[in-house]
Amino acid sequence: MQRALSTHLFANHRLTTVWLERIWNAGIPLVEIFCARQHLDYRDKAQITELGHWFRDAELKLHSLHSPMYTDDVWGRTGPNSIITITEPVKSKRLDTVDEIKRALEIAETVPFRYLIQHLGVAWEEYDERKIDYAFSALEEINLFARQRGVEVLLENTPNELATAERLSMFLDVTHLNVNVCFDVGHAHMRGSIENEYSLLKPRIRSTHVHDNNGADDSHLFPNSGGTVDWRRTMDLLRLGSGQYPLLLELREVADMQHPVESARATFEYLEGLRSLDENHDR
Repeated sequence: MQRALSTHLFANHRLTTVWLERIWNAGIPLVEIFCARQHLDYRDKAQITELGHWFRDAELKLHSLHSPMYTDDVWGRTGPNSIITITEPVKSKRLDTVDEIKRALEIAETVPFRYLIQHLGVAWEEYDERKIDYAFSALEEINLFARQRGVEVLLENTPNELATAERLSMFLDVTHLNVNVCFDVGHAHMRGSIENEYSLLKPRIRSTHVHDNNGADDSHLFPNSGGTVDWRRTMDLLRLGSGQYPLLLELREVADMQHPVESARATFEYLEGLRSLDENHDR
């Protein structure tokens, strides 16, 4: 499986080419850029142009862009009006949401990338059938806009009642949207069974988000650093789709970690070194 790293790891810092060079120098060939305006301001043409010049000559490839979740630069702390969600019930606000996501997608005109990772609703959102219509309306427009720029939209399984593996499968079956999935290991773990969530989504998985947690908190921990995911069993699962998607780490910054990208490289080595219990038994 190819290695890929999300810039979520240092999303509280402005994204510069220095960070991208560190990723490539750590032996990681693919990157996902996290759209948070304090990190990547998709409205800042100067920042996008700088990144475009760098990627044009770089060997590091932009695999995906994580769709923005807030319009502000402080993780939505300016208030509820800063939240970007495609399940917004008020049509005028939903259209504003779609426009905001389109602004992020326009990055593909300067820096081509393959996938846009999109949430269906916000954390802990409850299920409501009406929200299926809201999301379909928004995604239909976003998907068309993305494909015109060579980008495929992937829906992510997230910790709410709209975007479990079962509900995502149902949503895609009912709407017939030409959309696949980014499988988030940590979020699946919070549902109680990575194996079950994976099996429901496997044919549609085109990318991954790999991180750890305690089964309750969406903490985006480094694997094997205090979470409760069974990584040997999880890696056995992920290897079933080898070639279909990369192993993409989406980790949270650790305050006292001096070299986060190097720590990510060590994490790849740890995960890749895990072998199934059956294989170890055969030896």
